[in-house]
Amino acid sequence: MISRYTRPEMGAIWSDQHKYECWLKVELAASEALAETGAVPQSAVDALRSYASFDLNRIQEIEREVRHDVIAFTTAVAEAMQAKSAGEAARWLHYGLTSNDVVDTAQALQIQQASAIIARDLDELSAVLQKRAFEHKHTVQIGRTHGVHAEPITFGLKLAIWWDEIQRHRTRFRAAAEEIRVGKLSGAVGTFAHIGPEAEEKICARLGLKPASITSQVISRDLHANYIATVAGIASTLDKIALEIRHLQRTEVREAEEPFAPGQKGSSAMPHKRNPIVSEQICGLARVVRANAQAAFENVALWHERDISHSSVERVILPDSTILIDYVLAKTTWLISGLRVYPERMRQNLQSTKGLIFSGQLLLDLAAAGMSREDAYRLVQGHAMRAWESDADFQAAVESDPEVQRYLAKDRLRQIFALDRQLSNVERIFQRVFEKTL
Repeated sequence: MISRYTRPEMGAIWSDQHKYECWLKVELAASEALAETGAVPQSAVDALRSYASFDLNRIQEIEREVRHDVIAFTTAVAEAMQAKSAGEAARWLHYGLTSNDVVDTAQALQIQQASAIIARDLDELSAVLQKRAFEHKHTVQIGRTHGVHAEPITFGLKLAIWWDEIQRHRTRFRAAAEEIRVGKLSGAVGTFAHIGPEAEEKICARLGLKPASITSQVISRDLHANYIATVAGIASTLDKIALEIRHLQRTEVREAEEPFAPGQKGSSAMPHKRNPIVSEQICGLARVVRANAQAAFENVALWHERDISHSSVERVILPDSTILIDYVLAKTTWLISGLRVYPERMRQNLQSTKGLIFSGQLLLDLAAAGMSREDAYRLVQGHAMRAWESDADFQAAVESDPEVQRYLAKDRLRQIFALDRQLSNVERIFQRVFEKTL
């Protein structure tokens, strides 16, 4: 169901056809490397390279009988070789290898290919976030804590925070993808009983992989757990972004909203509805990716040198997690790129509490002018609570208070309620955040 929404190349990476193509690539690389060591005749390698192929339907047919996917694969390849009068060379296919030598190493190739797409997605989202952050660097907005008005910010600062998180995810993801870029051809229990470490090094080099430093029959699954956890971390930031947009699109707020296409319908019953459906979808799918991380951690503990409890799990979580993150990254890039922003509504909301949001600055200025902090807090909170409960004008009440006037002159009071003062460091924040890109 998910794959039809994603970019075709990501879905194709995890298709059965491509999986077996990667298996064959590993098998051929192994034969070539073993020929260099003298373990396999060069003539057999030449024949394998020329004639080795498979038919997906035939593999599936054999697997239904033998109930072993690697045996079904090697049998189907041998049959194809036999049909091309190269059956003698087929006996050198899979020579010295165990099933997981092929499966784990080929899976590393698939993960590497998927990672290249995800890295590109992160780059694209990063560029869009930076562009829109600078576009709204000085778009004034109320900052909220606990969902309640706090102090002024700019919408550009909000976007800059998201951009900054994505930079860390780009770094983490590159590291996780590089760490898992390993193959293994060390045999049934990792002892190189049938081929040596030097052959493994040659095979991995041919495939663009590094040999794992040590393995059992399988590559240690902490690598896979870390990779999926890193992908889950990316999903969590996308969840954060989409959730914020959902809040900003609420009718009572209406400071930003996701694109709404001509002819789009929001509700079957209520024609006025413009729902944040893409943002909600991103939030929902992020939960699936995070849940997959838990399954990946469960895969770390296996019996002795190997069992296959992890295998069935990975057939779900690796394709699903990479396909989903590709999809939600693309959707988030679309969302940010086309996000409708309403600066005037932001100003209206900021001004709706009639100066209450400057209570912190008033407290500081009274204390700086000589009033004790305790007395200043009592005075300011008293005005604030009365304004809150009666929807009164906080600024007007403060400016007419004789006790405030004893400490602060009129021009000083006006400065307390000045947005420029509150936001005087926006440029410096942007310089610090984006210094390497400017």
